Amino acid sequence: MHLPEDFIIKMKKLLKDEFEDFIESYKNNRNQGLRVNTLKISLKEFQEKSPFTVKKIPWTQEGFYYGENDRPGKHPYHEAGLYYIQEPSTMAVGEIVDPVPGEKILDLCAAPGGKTTHIAAKMNQKGFLLANEIHPARARILSQNVERMGIKNAVVVNETPERLAQRFPGYFDRILVDAPCSGEGMFRKDPQACAEWSLENVDMCAYRQLDILKRAGSMLRPGGRLVYSTCTFSPEENEGVISKFLNSNPDFEVEDIKVYEGFDRGRADWIYDAAENIEKTIRIWPHKLQGEGHYIAVLRKKDGSGRADGSERVNLKYLQTSIDPKLLKDYYRFAEEFLRFIPEGKYILFGDQLYIIPEEMLALESLKVVRPGWHLGTIKKNRFEPSHALGISINGGQVKYKLNLSADSDEITAYLKGEPLEVEGPKGWHLVEVDGYSIGWGKLTDRILKNHYPKGLRWKNT
Repeated sequence: MHLPEDFIIKMKKLLKDEFEDFIESYKNNRNQGLRVNTLKISLKEFQEKSPFTVKKIPWTQEGFYYGENDRPGKHPYHEAGLYYIQEPSTMAVGEIVDPVPGEKILDLCAAPGGKTTHIAAKMNQKGFLLANEIHPARARILSQNVERMGIKNAVVVNETPERLAQRFPGYFDRILVDAPCSGEGMFRKDPQACAEWSLENVDMCAYRQLDILKRAGSMLRPGGRLVYSTCTFSPEENEGVISKFLNSNPDFEVEDIKVYEGFDRGRADWIYDAAENIEKTIRIWPHKLQGEGHYIAVLRKKDGSGRADGSERVNLKYLQTSIDPKLLKDYYRFAEEFLRFIPEGKYILFGDQLYIIPEEMLALESLKVVRPGWHLGTIKKNRFEPSHALGISINGGQVKYKLNLSADSDEITAYLKGEPLEVEGPKGWHLVEVDGYSIGWGKLTDRILKNHYPKGLRWKNT
């Protein structure tokens, strides 16, 4: 690949004796990885059932490299949300965020959703995860990935950091800022990032990153952890941004991070006025391990640094959580007829769409909400139609009727293409499974299972 001349000059100056090894790494094929979604399948089950050639990624328990000839994105297990295809180095970020079930967590720059879904899996459906993306089209992709992974406790919004900072002062236990950057670490994966790179863009990114980091810092509670990451090598966007932030925010300090084999430390000698302990941050290099370039820093907000009032609760009237029971009668009838449990929580209606929102969610009026929580389905005239999000987030033991199809069968391929299936069984809603893992709904009438797999997700005829 053709690397920008200014980039080569800059990296040669920074890396010195390591430069030749670094440049040589661009001749290698990039490493490909997937991360098992433990909300739906255990690591043991995945390793027993995996149809791919996989090898463990050292820095994340759920991560695996897969072979060059494997196509996990074209397999029914992908549509069932059993794993997320993710660049191996980026999996280190979710590990370092180290979420605890029950916490309030913000992923500020979240699309397409790799790190969001990693955090969510570790939260195990407990607590409140706010996933934000400023670009509307990317926010929709983020929402789709949250749905495919069967996540129930996430809210997806399409907002600026400024507006979120006004709404959530001092509120979150952990915040991830996977900052938009010049993308130097992803040149092998993303040729467009290479084509758009310039020294001017590096400076512009650093300026924007510092502003995002300041907004994020204001939303963290005292004692909370903020993880900052980029996929670039530029010191201006990494140690430089962190140092400027720390030098103007003495209520934050760098926290040490566990280093795996091949990880490097931050470089105080590459920037002017380096903050204390900047060498405790992490650099990941493609010539030192099987992964692309990354930078990660963990900042802790000191206790006693002032607690903003984050006590405003959900505006019940605006979110319509006080729902007329008559509107839910068809929902309850559906649950009693076809489920073995009734999903319960704080119900809200967005139009005719029924959701359960996380208990900890603050008021979101006037904000752009893409997904306000766990989508249960649509309230229609005299009936309730379950959502794909409900189907993919529950299992066969929670429904009255199910249809289990083999991953290598013609029937699962037909289902994913949106075709009806000829099936014997009771009339009504059936959960469709692939090898025992939920993948969507079908409705059986007169031995024909009408396909309810979402049209936008259906496989194309090839």
